[in-house]
Amino acid sequence: MAYRLGAKVASSSEEIWAANDVDAVLIASSTNTHADLLSGAIQAHKPAYCEKPIDLNMDRVKAVVQEAYHANAPIMIGFSRRFDSNHLGVREAIQYGTIGKVEMMHLTSRAQEAPPISYVKVSGGQFRDQTIHFFDLACWLAGEAPVEVYAAGAVLVDPAIGEAGDVDTSMVILRMPNGALCHIDSSRRTTYGYDECIEVFGARGMVQSMRKPTREVALYTGTKVISDGLHPGWFERFEPSFALALDAFISALEGKATPYPSLMDGLRAQIIAEAAVESLHKNQPVMITYWQPE
Repeated sequence: MAYRLGAKVASSSEEIWAANDVDAVLIASSTNTHADLLSGAIQAHKPAYCEKPIDLNMDRVKAVVQEAYHANAPIMIGFSRRFDSNHLGVREAIQYGTIGKVEMMHLTSRAQEAPPISYVKVSGGQFRDQTIHFFDLACWLAGEAPVEVYAAGAVLVDPAIGEAGDVDTSMVILRMPNGALCHIDSSRRTTYGYDECIEVFGARGMVQSMRKPTREVALYTGTKVISDGLHPGWFERFEPSFALALDAFISALEGKATPYPSLMDGLRAQIIAEAAVESLHKNQPVMITYWQPE
């Protein structure tokens, strides 16, 4: 594969850090390697695009964020949904004041099928792995971070997920500083394709990023309307956004003023995820305490 793409395989990460012809790194390995690789990139002064989460141990996450705080190199977290044109349209309607003051948000995340149990066991759980994207979206859309979270979860898809200590069906309520409420529902399984949508309700109107079918075609016949269904999986739905996210990363490397999800955004989303896990276990609302590097 490397030969076919004109690339070469490194024998170790140290070889990458020492290479003068490596301008930036993309970290898309298993979660338990993210922090070490990101730390290596920081020490080598190489910009990095890193998939979420940063690490499953918050102390390790904070250590890497602290390490990067004074480094003069772009570090982007893989929240590629920010680059989806539909989701961007929702954010623009909020920013321009088209719907007035935001009062409620509803985000839906329903995967087409549950991941393998081997993956569930190392993923950190639904909140850290799946819903973390929507914790980031909620902050990005609202322009502020929630102050409180209440989470409820159940095992309705696969008993093995519960045996692994996780949930596969959940609902989360976030309370924003101005009193607005955000509801996020997540499921590990649908029977009809990948289902994601956003609705934001404001004082003067409402804006939606609607479910996106494979085609915008509807057949009217007799008393029925037959439409195309949803994409079979999350990658098919969001494939274009990955390219746009990489474009933003490259633009940042070229010194252009390009907005992108930063390491601090990744930290913030993970802090919310940790509070959601705590709320789930305690079965009560949890105030969210944020941390800043020094």
